[in-house]
Amino acid sequence: MGSAAELAAAALMVLGFPALMLAALVPSIPAFAAAAAVTYLADHYLHRKGSYLVNRLSKVRAGLSIRFLIRQLLLILLLARLGLADDLIYYGAIACFIAFYGLQAPHGALVTLIRNRRRMPVATRNIDLASRIRIPDAPPRVLLHRSAEKMLHLDLAAVAGILVSASLESAVAGFIGIGVTVGLGLLYVLGLVPYVRGAKIPPNAEKVLAAVDDWLAEYGPETVLYFSGSKDSVYQVNMWLETMEQLDSKPLIILRERAILNNLAPTTVPVICVPGGVHLMNLDLTNVRVALYAANVGKNIHLLRVPTMKHVFIGHGDSDKLASVNPYSKVYDEVWTAGRAGRDRYAIADVGVRDDDIVEVGRPQLAPIQGWSGVPEGRIPTVLYAPTWEGWDGNPGNTSIVLAGENIVERLVKADPPVRVLYKPHPFTGTVSKEAGAAHRRITALVEEAAAERATDGRFTADAAARAAAKAELARIETRLAELSGKSGGNGTGKGDEAEATRDGVVDPAVHEEVARLRGEWNTAYWRSFGSHEHRVITGAEPRLYDCFNVSDAMVSDISSVVSDFIASGKPYAVTDSAELGVEEFKRQNTAVRAAVILSNGATELGGLLDAVRDPAGDPLAEDRGDLKRYLLGPDEPTSIEQFNTAVADLALKADTRNAGQEVPATGADADPEPEPDPEPATVPAHGLTAAGDDLAG
Repeated sequence: MGSAAELAAAALMVLGFPALMLAALVPSIPAFAAAAAVTYLADHYLHRKGSYLVNRLSKVRAGLSIRFLIRQLLLILLLARLGLADDLIYYGAIACFIAFYGLQAPHGALVTLIRNRRRMPVATRNIDLASRIRIPDAPPRVLLHRSAEKMLHLDLAAVAGILVSASLESAVAGFIGIGVTVGLGLLYVLGLVPYVRGAKIPPNAEKVLAAVDDWLAEYGPETVLYFSGSKDSVYQVNMWLETMEQLDSKPLIILRERAILNNLAPTTVPVICVPGGVHLMNLDLTNVRVALYAANVGKNIHLLRVPTMKHVFIGHGDSDKLASVNPYSKVYDEVWTAGRAGRDRYAIADVGVRDDDIVEVGRPQLAPIQGWSGVPEGRIPTVLYAPTWEGWDGNPGNTSIVLAGENIVERLVKADPPVRVLYKPHPFTGTVSKEAGAAHRRITALVEEAAAERATDGRFTADAAARAAAKAELARIETRLAELSGKSGGNGTGKGDEAEATRDGVVDPAVHEEVARLRGEWNTAYWRSFGSHEHRVITGAEPRLYDCFNVSDAMVSDISSVVSDFIASGKPYAVTDSAELGVEEFKRQNTAVRAAVILSNGATELGGLLDAVRDPAGDPLAEDRGDLKRYLLGPDEPTSIEQFNTAVADLALKADTRNAGQEVPATGADADPEPEPDPEPATVPAHGLTAAGDDLAG
């Protein structure tokens, strides 16, 4: 759904066209001008916001070009109704709009040609292609960004001029406007021509791929993280970036979709985006020994076919959901899990993954999660409610948000002694189920209402000066981060286009380190910018989930990797049995909840969680959480990244052993001659026959 402002703009635009027709039929020049202004402004607003409503209008045959054409035809109708059908301005308007639409075809063709010719077969980050091939600057952004909208809006001069002429009964203003519209349209088309060919376009696909292969041969990547998915799934690869940066072997990230590359978090690891399967299969990856896969998708087959490397499923989270024991995992040489629990899941599921192929490596991403020794002095407890999304299958056990979410939040905000509530929903919430989306909005309203009530409660005060200082610090950090985003190259989205981002998208390590430091400072300033008692709804990428873990004293969630990750903190947690399986069955089916407070949909059991937070010494589940942490996530020593690097090295050795066994001994002129065997005495087989299969003598 669009925002209220977008819906209002769309409604005004849709209603504006009947108003235009009515004004043309009356006829009324002021009414027509007012209605035209509304449609122009509403159209521009929706495009500037990138509203999905623009695409919806196109699907009902009310696309951008049609809307402009209808407005122009209604202007012709207005002139006819004003009795100007025999006037020169009438014919001038018709000729203008025909010529103007005649310019749309070459304009659209040129824009498409430029974009296609500048789209390279691969896009990269942190790879030096500039020294190998010439990649020219992108055309000025003003020429290509929202180009169709810009071109069509050039008719504004003609429309305004014609309306002035109709009002003043003088053709001068109209023909000036017509000249401006046609002239600017022609200049726009001519301005695109130089960027269609020659030195303004990158080399062809063959040269680009050769340059990439040359870089691969020089760099010699040894461990690859491979990922394919939708734009919304980019978090699944982002969670592995820091781990890839800490590998002992030479890392490389291979992506399959440009949308993933454009949303990839900044990293110092070389990245290659190869949308074409044939191009990927032709890349020189002979040095790669280990390929890591974060998701089970069909495009994995394009790399799985390479026998010289070992293939590993590392996933993007560890939970008791069925996705964690996908039978597809049989295709990999190994499956890496965080701890013993992952191994046992596959054994219980019996989906064909052998126990010998499972390796426990911990979860390197959990290093930022801090431990807990109780609620800090002088602060009320903070409880994080982080439900997962509804999933694709409609299973009521997927999420608590529909059946239990409001009960959970209502009991938390009314708890006595009081607690602070942080509500951080899964980013996919409401994408499949309307009920989940509606529940999310009600929970958001509930938290915000409770926050407003607490703001007027005299028991809760905050240092206004400290909050103001923190907000000023946030502004300073955000300004500096914005400055650095251009310097670091980031993911390249700030560059002119994909080709230019490939050329210039090399992260400066010093800038990357400064950005990491500033993000840590931003996180600290963010939590200081409001009172430690204030309820909060947290959406978007920042602050990150693990940052929310660190400021919380307990969590309520559902069956998902969020629970497994939170267990690393050692803090009390509760999980909702939304499917109402019953406590014993729920624990039997879901390993991660065995040290949790189990909530029914009514959330009446929340008191047990809050008691554990307020009195850690009396927490009956504290020891169980420690045991479960080791079972789910492995031992604290050696560290997870050390375990991960060891697993990579061991598997690379297996790949080398396999490849050595496949080498064919040298033959031909350069090979050492085999010694001649001693001749055996000639014998004549019985009955004058040769041995089976031999030719007859003589």
